[in-house]
Amino acid sequence: MSEKNERKGMSEKIEAFAPALLRWFALHGRHDLPWQRDLTPYRVWVSEVMLQQTQVVTVIPYYQRFMARFPDVESLAAAPLDEVLHLWTGLGYYARARNLHSCAQVVVAQFKGEFPKELDGMMSLPGIGRSTAGAILSIASGLRHPILDGNVKRVLSRVFGIAGDPSSSAVIESLWTLADACTPEVEVGNYTQAIMDLGATLCTRSRPACTLCPMSLDCVAAREGRQAELPGKKQRPHRPSREVTLLIAQIGDDGSTAVFVQRRPAVGLWGGLWSPPQFENEAAAMTWCAQEVGEPESDSQLMPPIEHAFTHFDLRLKPLRVRCRPHEGIREGERLWYELNDPPKIGLPQPIKQLFERLRANGDV
Repeated sequence: MSEKNERKGMSEKIEAFAPALLRWFALHGRHDLPWQRDLTPYRVWVSEVMLQQTQVVTVIPYYQRFMARFPDVESLAAAPLDEVLHLWTGLGYYARARNLHSCAQVVVAQFKGEFPKELDGMMSLPGIGRSTAGAILSIASGLRHPILDGNVKRVLSRVFGIAGDPSSSAVIESLWTLADACTPEVEVGNYTQAIMDLGATLCTRSRPACTLCPMSLDCVAAREGRQAELPGKKQRPHRPSREVTLLIAQIGDDGSTAVFVQRRPAVGLWGGLWSPPQFENEAAAMTWCAQEVGEPESDSQLMPPIEHAFTHFDLRLKPLRVRCRPHEGIREGERLWYELNDPPKIGLPQPIKQLFERLRANGDV
């Protein structure tokens, strides 16, 4: 095929992309998700942030609880960060929750509670990148902006045969160019929801349902059997692992047991959440406990280890349990005794929340 004919074929393929996708979405797409009702910038923004690297079925109950407590940007901005993190516990990637809270405060303080209508203004807000900004503006306001989240990258890479490391600047630039070319001038809100929906339901990472896909006849991956190859794989470095001792310092009698926790630094692992302190070894944990928390009243006891995978490394927590006679003033500042049977509304990392739930379930409180 000549270069001229090849360009013509690509142009026709791009031109046909949005109409085919919109027809499919009208008949087979999801239209009853909680964030598809009452399409305001606030509601779309919260859903887009929650859906980052998280499946729809997981997000739905979190979104519903979040909206019941924070129905608008003003209520979110006025809330304590701990309450926001508490409602986020279990969703992971907690920087998203901190950014939501910061963003709400900026929108209220600097934009009088109204989200910007321009892409640059939207992208100036904490935690909002180009794709999220485009999704909010297109879905909530009908403004034409392309998006490029993980689902869209997968759809475009397969349909148009874009190979290579999807995190490389060259591939990302090619995908943004395609995303912009395929985005229609009309029905842009439906189109944005449709392409994300296609990637989430049919053009999935594994076992894509190509026979049901409206793009299958023109899809390079489907035609050439390259679904497993496209999109390309990221160049991943060696995955490190860490092992730490988790001090479970307890006070109280049966039915009123509390565990010492402290707020972690805002930046870094579990930033802004509350957790028992971590140490390199048992000796360091016990020395610190005697100095900062209270004199041990019993021998320490190692509990079963907790394995937790983060995006870039694996963490092995070794809980070290000890009952203490506490010093005075522990409840002040960024430290507190976490009542297991009457827990405060603070944000906990999911592994810590599960550990505390096991302590309750096993009758250890």
